[in-house]
Amino acid sequence: MTSINKWSDTEATNIIKKLQIENISEDLALRTYSARLLGSDPELVLHGGGNTSVKSKFVDISGEYVDVLCVKGSGWDLATIEPPGHPAVRLNPLLKLKNLKSLSDEDMVSFQRRNLLNPNAPNPSVETLLHAFIPEKFIDHTHSLAILALANQPNAAEICKKIFKNRLAIVPYVMPGFDLSIAASKAYEEAKQLAKNTNQKLEGMLLINHGLFTFGETAKISYERMIGIVQEADQYLSRKINLSFINENKNLNTTSKFLPYLRGILERISKKYSFNNKWIFDLRNNQAIEELFSKNNLNELIKLGVATPDHVIRTKSHPLLLNLPEKNYEEISKSELKKWMEYTEKEINIYIDDYANYFKKNNLIANEPKKQLDPLPRFILLPKIGLIGIGNSKKSSSIAADIGQAWVETLLSAESIGSYKPVNEKQTFDLEYWSLEQAKLGKTKKPKLGGYVVAITGAGGVIGSQIAKDFSNEGAEIIAIDLDEKAAKLTASNCGPNACHIGCDITNKDQLNECFDEIIYNYGGLDILICNAGAAWEGSISDIDEATFRKSMELNFYAHLNSCQRSLSIFHSQDFEESTSSNLVGGQILFNISKQAINPGPNFGSYGITKSALTSLMRQISLEEGKNKIRSNGVNADRIKSGLLNSEMIKNRSLARGISEEKYMSGNLLESEVYAEDVSKAFLSLAFMEKTTGALLSVDGGNVAAMVR
Repeated sequence: MTSINKWSDTEATNIIKKLQIENISEDLALRTYSARLLGSDPELVLHGGGNTSVKSKFVDISGEYVDVLCVKGSGWDLATIEPPGHPAVRLNPLLKLKNLKSLSDEDMVSFQRRNLLNPNAPNPSVETLLHAFIPEKFIDHTHSLAILALANQPNAAEICKKIFKNRLAIVPYVMPGFDLSIAASKAYEEAKQLAKNTNQKLEGMLLINHGLFTFGETAKISYERMIGIVQEADQYLSRKINLSFINENKNLNTTSKFLPYLRGILERISKKYSFNNKWIFDLRNNQAIEELFSKNNLNELIKLGVATPDHVIRTKSHPLLLNLPEKNYEEISKSELKKWMEYTEKEINIYIDDYANYFKKNNLIANEPKKQLDPLPRFILLPKIGLIGIGNSKKSSSIAADIGQAWVETLLSAESIGSYKPVNEKQTFDLEYWSLEQAKLGKTKKPKLGGYVVAITGAGGVIGSQIAKDFSNEGAEIIAIDLDEKAAKLTASNCGPNACHIGCDITNKDQLNECFDEIIYNYGGLDILICNAGAAWEGSISDIDEATFRKSMELNFYAHLNSCQRSLSIFHSQDFEESTSSNLVGGQILFNISKQAINPGPNFGSYGITKSALTSLMRQISLEEGKNKIRSNGVNADRIKSGLLNSEMIKNRSLARGISEEKYMSGNLLESEVYAEDVSKAFLSLAFMEKTTGALLSVDGGNVAAMVR
């Protein structure tokens, strides 16, 4: 859908009034408002892209008014930007830099920081000088897909001149930084005079292979010029831009089951080369992606390059194209599957070798030696499945997939009017290995469970939600599974925007299978299953009816058995035919058992017996799967206030033992009540204990009768 004008005078007035209470000026309030309008449109701005500014006057620490440039700061996203996201930089010192013949990126960033009014503000945009050198009050910059479809034509300048006449300055491609700022300033001055001579108004600048700038005396004028120019660009295209992140062709049961095999290959290759060895997938498929797959020259198209150089940092210069076996997953033989995996591994290694050659070639002619990034693709094209974004977290894989889809739209629309010709290899390399990006390498510490996919049953309860939260805090991607979908959703919401929730009756095998199919589809595989769901029914063995006992067995044992079998199937797929122990991806299954398995209580047989069976299941998995680097461990907790051990049950259990409720809850060697967070820490400890399997970890404050011996 073409970008539309979302400006509202009423909303603009309201945000001015709202921010006045916080002593935010009208200029900065309107800058915030229109920046958010731009950032909310993915056809204009994606994931921190684009930048905006306003020139104004602020009071400095001495109480004097100074001219400032409020420009987007590093790390801020236009979609959600707040006033601090446009830090104020003293304008006049910036303008003096225009007289320099050259300026390094590092000196530029340092100079900009020294001229911040607030020394604690984020780094101003790398395009700050461009915003400063253009003498317009409000300036907007986006990577509009419709504009990029024009700007990536071999004759882009000629086409844009034809469409926009003298309303836009045309700037040839220059790497962002000081040189681009000077080039844009010169182009602006020439275009301003030309527009004046032809009785036109200069509305913006089109940067070849890069994007669009618009400007105006007011935020509204600059914003409406952006939308108007983008709409004109879209009208010129034979194929209209229609960026959609909705999966139209979702198939959980067949082709997506190849994903764990692919994930396993990527992780083993990463391990071999000492790259990040955990990867998350984000799968997309829609009409545009299918349209790309239908192209006869697909192999040539995908190697042409990114829609705007900024994207190379997220996606590499081009995707990897693979093919699936001709047969469906259900029909393929083991030997055919092995053959496909050998082909896939070969293609990935070719991609790695090509990347190494690309790096070596361009590093030799670089101004200074660079450190090679990992060479794995960031999105894969797989006909019958779609486009797969790849990242070390769900967030990064989703970003890669979004940008991949934007690339598809840009390429197809560019081809509809001519041919797609983005920046060349050297220009791509210069941006990918920009010194400002290289300086960031190694500064971000990877979370302990970064890249791990963790599914938790019974995640809506007190213990399950705490486990989910703590594993999420360690970087894991969380799938919260619960019979109560609302409770699962609440748990997921407490684990960040990328956590997933699934409502599922795990005693229903069909629902359980659909649940695991959903996990594969959304993440590509699984690393840890935490069997936490459970319920207790009271009654003595002499009195309890068979139906109740069977119900307990279904939930507390068979549901976990079925969950384990599906998880083991995924683990085995990720390590299919891998014989070298050190290369195995492996997996983990963690059980929330109970001290009842060791130290049964009266009138609790239907619960304790199933937990004893669960202990045996845990040990059997350890025995059989250790050779596959699959670990299986359990936590024996006791007396945790939760949905299972509620006030009524606490009362009943304390009566059954002939003690007070307080004594029942803290009746252990440490004389301390045990909480959900104590249980969660035990699960985390087991997850990190790489040389431990078949173990029971007691979390009960000390109970001699429940000690494992």
